[in-house]
Formats: sequence, C-alpha cells, structure tokens
Amino acid sequence: MVKQGPQLRARARGPVALLPAAIRPQIVRSRTPGEPDTLLVVMPESAGRESLARLPEGERWQALHARERPRAGTVRTSALANRRQTLAVLGFAPDEASVFELLQLAGRMLKAAAARAPQTVALAAVGTPARIQSALEALLAATLAEHFALPSFKSAERATPALRRIVLPPEPALDTRYATVSADGTNLARWLTALPPNMLDSRGYHSVLTHLARRHGLAMSWHGEAALRRAGANAFLAVAAGSGHRDAGIARLSYRPARRRTGAPDLALIGKGIVFDTGGVNLKPHKSMLEMHTDMGGSAVALATLIALAELNAPIAADAWLAISENDIGPRAYRPQEVVRAANGVTIQIVHSDAEGRMALADTLALAARTRPRLMLDFATLTGACVYALTERMSGVFTNRPQLAERLLAAGRASGERVWPFPFDADFDADLDSKAADILQCAVEGKGDHILAARFLSRFVPREIPWAHVDLSSATRTGGLGHVNTDITGFGVRFALELLVRQKVLQTLERRT
Repeated sequence: MVKQGPQLRARARGPVALLPAAIRPQIVRSRTPGEPDTLLVVMPESAGRESLARLPEGERWQALHARERPRAGTVRTSALANRRQTLAVLGFAPDEASVFELLQLAGRMLKAAAARAPQTVALAAVGTPARIQSALEALLAATLAEHFALPSFKSAERATPALRRIVLPPEPALDTRYATVSADGTNLARWLTALPPNMLDSRGYHSVLTHLARRHGLAMSWHGEAALRRAGANAFLAVAAGSGHRDAGIARLSYRPARRRTGAPDLALIGKGIVFDTGGVNLKPHKSMLEMHTDMGGSAVALATLIALAELNAPIAADAWLAISENDIGPRAYRPQEVVRAANGVTIQIVHSDAEGRMALADTLALAARTRPRLMLDFATLTGACVYALTERMSGVFTNRPQLAERLLAAGRASGERVWPFPFDADFDADLDSKAADILQCAVEGKGDHILAARFLSRFVPREIPWAHVDLSSATRTGGLGHVNTDITGFGVRFALELLVRQKVLQTLERRT
C-alpha cells in the first residue's frame, strides 16, 4: 500500500492552495484587432465568396472554398502572412445553429488553436447581427474555458504563457460582465470537481468554503455531525458514519442583495457533495470507483451559482446548502435493511449503501425547506440510470410543478447546457413502498432509478414549495461537452444562471396553498 505523503495532506488544509488563481484576460473592443496570435471567425455554412473575401487574405479562403465547400461543423486553419503569422481559425456553423451547436463549434475551434498557446486572441463572426452576437458569445465562452488550467500536481510541469487579451469587435454589444462571471462559475465548478480526494476531503472542502465566503461577502454556517444529530438528520449521518474522520457536515452559504438582509430567501440551491464515493459496504468495482472524487460535482455547481449571483449583484436572496461527506467503508458504515429517521420525520429503509446521494440530500433538502424559500433547486451526480437514458450529452430534470418543466427546457436550450424532463407521476411511488418504514431508499432493481430517486427526494420537499431536481449526467464526459474540452465539464452553472437571471423564473412561480 502506498502511504500518502505529508506534504500532500498538508495542502488540503490550505484553502488558497486548493483554489485557482484569480487571473482573467483583459477583454477589449476594437475595429482593427491588429496582429493577434490567433484569430477565430465563425462563418455561416452558406457563406459565399463575398463573405470570404472580407477576411484577412481572403483570396486564400476563397480558393479553399472553391476546392471544397465546407459542411457545418468544419474547422479550417491557416497561418496568415503577417509579422506574427497569426493563426486564423474558421468555423462553419449551421445557418440556423442552436446555442449548443455554436458552443460545440467554438470548442472545436479553440482545440484547433490550443497548440499555439496565444497571449492575444481576436474573435469575429459573419452573418446577421443576431447570429453574430450568438457566435461571439459562444467564442468568448469557449476561449475562457480553454484557457483555464485545471489542477495539476506534476513536479516538473512546463509553464505556458497565459492568455492576456481577448479582442472583440465593437458591435454588436455583448454583456461581457455576465459572460465572464458565468465562465468563472463554470471554471470554479470544474476546478473543485477535478481536485484529488486527499486534498478536497470533507475538512479541506470546509476550509475552501470558509475562504470563498469571506472573499465574496457571503454569510456561512457549518452544521457538523453533532449539530446534525440534534437536528435529527440521521439520513445524512448514516452516510457519514463510515468515514474514519468526523469532518462531514452540511454547509449553508447565503447571499443577500442590498436592502434584503432579512426575511425568507427567494432561492435555495442544494448540492450533493460526496467528496469520494466507495459505494460503502456495497463496494463499487474498480472502474466504477475510479472517478468518484467527482461525485461532489453537484455541490460545486450550487456553490459556483451562488457566487455568480453575488458577483452579478442579482436581486435574488439566495442560499446554497451543500451536503459534504465521504461515502466510505468501515465498522460503522451503514448497511442494507437498517431504518433511519430523516430530519423531517420520514423513516427510510436502507436497500443499498451506494444510493448515498439521495440519503445525504434528503436531510439537506429538509433543512433548506425550513427557511421557506420560493424555489428549491438541487444539483447532484445522482444516478447511472440518467446516464444510460440520456448519455452524458444532456442532464435530466424533474419538478413538482408541471409549468416549470418548460422553463427548465428553455433554459437548457438558451444556455447550451441541454436538459430533458422525465416523468414525475405519483404512481412510481409504489416501487418505493416499504414494509418496515415510510419509504424504501431505492428499489432492488435498477429500472428507472433516476425517476425513483427523484420521487424519493420529493418526500423531503414540502408540496407548497416549487422544486426542481437536476440529475447531472453531463457533469463528466470523455472528451468534453459543448465549448468545454476537458472531461470535467462544469455543466449546470450556465443553465442555472440562464434560468434565474435571464429568464427570471422566480417571477413566474406561485406557491401551492
């Protein structure tokens, strides 16, 4: 057995060492970008010779076009004959491209330019003003994602020059503040999710949250195991019991806009923060356990969304409730057929120790509901069934308000982080009937487990509170997704900000009496 070096464990106690450097490239506007290291241009698939002629060294692009007409999704590169030998990258988009298609194309373009390690990147697009704006937004998001370095602990890593400047055309006007805050949030979620589990363990996560709360002016309280025992949060504590450390807890971070220091929150963001998932006594096999340091991705999305709301000064009083624990093996680990009582009084018959996410979320949802928010929105890497249903290209959504389902779909389309709603009918509850308790933790068979997990979670959300659950099947995907070219995608932050800030979904909700 390889013993962990003390220097690595020590780093887990330093929150600054566990956070990315706060370096963001300068964004400028100019009609003449000069000679950047890289020029990225999105063209419509139907672009003719006239459009190509307006590009730098247009004759070259016209000749390529005459030789082979590009199809949608094609990326072409060429070094320009200027002093810097600017790498020009052209991407051809479908004429009616969706936001996801534009993000995907932008991600391919940035990947094609990555070896250049540019310090200055110029962005441009051809088409109608609306299409130019959408293309530039996609390019900007992809540029900020590509030039964000995930954690690396190589002892002899060669440093590459950081991107210093992004040049945009003066028109159309882009909301660069929103774009950069959204990108920062996605990148923070990616960073935290990528950290090794001996660094971002429960104690290390607690330390990171404390540091981030101070940095962003958020209030924070930590409910450790003793406090959770007093609160009756035995579903969460069952999961935490297997750990050899008593560091687990539920964090509450709060953002309040000016003049909203008191009263119930508008929003509760809830995140699953299982920092490593062995499966417990129902131990996972090797391949299934290998990436289980990413099982806290839901908490990273909830946290990053809250910070983004604060950075945007959004008029939304919001809390983030993060369930932070390991699901470990040990003499105190919880077992099938145990019965535990959650914080809202519901008793649960345990079926499988690897269904720990819904246990940790049950109490976290129940505690968040006590604050009477107008909307509860949870994020969790909860079920393999959702991956089997959708692959990792989309994430699943469930809601106790049918009218909210279309808003969730629309936010997915508009953000390029696509989601798909699943059935939420009450007759699925029959599969969770228990002879010994109020509800089974899960069914013995895995059929429709993503649906049953959502029905289970709904028992811990009062019916009068609108609630949506996001099963993050897109949190990781080999080769990346959309504009993000790493396996860890940060999926969920763009979606949540679209739903909350741009669509202003809170203004459309009504409580059920």
